[in-house]
Parts: sequence; C-alpha cells; structure tokens
Amino acid sequence: MSPFYTKTGDDGTTGLLGNRRVEKSDLQIEVLGTLDELSASLGMARSLCISPEKEDIKTIQVRIYEIMSEVAATPENIDRFSKINDACLMSLEDLIERYTEITKIPNEFILPGDTSSSAAISVARTIARRAERRLVELGKREKDFRGILVQYLNRLSSFLYILELHVLQGQAGGDLSLAKKKEK
Repeated sequence: MSPFYTKTGDDGTTGLLGNRRVEKSDLQIEVLGTLDELSASLGMARSLCISPEKEDIKTIQVRIYEIMSEVAATPENIDRFSKINDACLMSLEDLIERYTEITKIPNEFILPGDTSSSAAISVARTIARRAERRLVELGKREKDFRGILVQYLNRLSSFLYILELHVLQGQAGGDLSLAKKKEK
C-alpha cells in the first residue's frame, strides 16, 4: 500500500495541473485553498440541510471543483479545465430566482445562528465572498483569466444569502433573528 504522502511538497512548493510547481504561499494556491475551504463549508451546510437544498448545494460544490481545476491549470492546458460557462451562470441565477420567489426578504440584517444549517450556509457565504476577492486579485495577475469565474462567485454569495433566509424561515417558522431588536 502506498503512503498518503509524496514528500514533493517538503520544499514549500506544490504542483499545478500541468508541468509547473509554485510556492505554497503563491496567490494561485491561496485562491485554491479558499475555494477548497468554501467547498468544505458547503459540505457542512449540505449535511445539515434537507432536499431540495441539499441537492442544490451539491451542484454548487461540483461547480466549485470545476473552478478549482481551472485555477490550478497551467496556461498550456487551461482549455481542458475551463468548464464554467454562461449556462452555469444562468443555472445559478435561476436558483436565486426560484428561492427568491418562495422566501420572505427581511428589511433588516439577520443575525446568523438561529439554526445550525442556516448558520453553516452563512459561513459558506462569507468564505465565498473571500474567495471572490482573492480570485479578483489573481485575475489582475493572470492574462488568461476568465472573468466568468468572478461572476459565478459573485452570484454564489447572493444565492447563499437567499438560501440562508429560506432555510431559516423553514426551520424557524418564518421568525428571523434581526440585528435591530424591537425595544420592550
């Protein structure tokens, strides 16, 4: 049985999808790590949700891995890994619309934490925003960068916000915890 380690990263570098190694502190690896963190947080949220939310989150996780593949690709093979397209973006926008139609939008900020699943979605939303910021920074550096990746993550944070509200309303009977409480 082969070990789960290769020792090739002991020098502080890691391999990309292609014939290139970069420092583990490189921005490209930072973006990949943040996207990996996003997928893990979505996995936590998915484990706490019910259908159809569970399946919608799983679909998003697959898309995150497709974004990761593209980000990890070297210029000579990036076309092989460019899977996110207008149809993916439109599918996410359709999800946002679907949940918006059945979810009450509050007029005030909500406080995350009333339910485990809504809180997990909120954490994923904040990680999605960080991943988007890091991806924007990477896009300024890379000439072959496709802006649709940023658009997807931008829509994703909107989707996760409406999903958080939807899940919270379903579990808490529509009662949202607001940052601005009514005075007694």
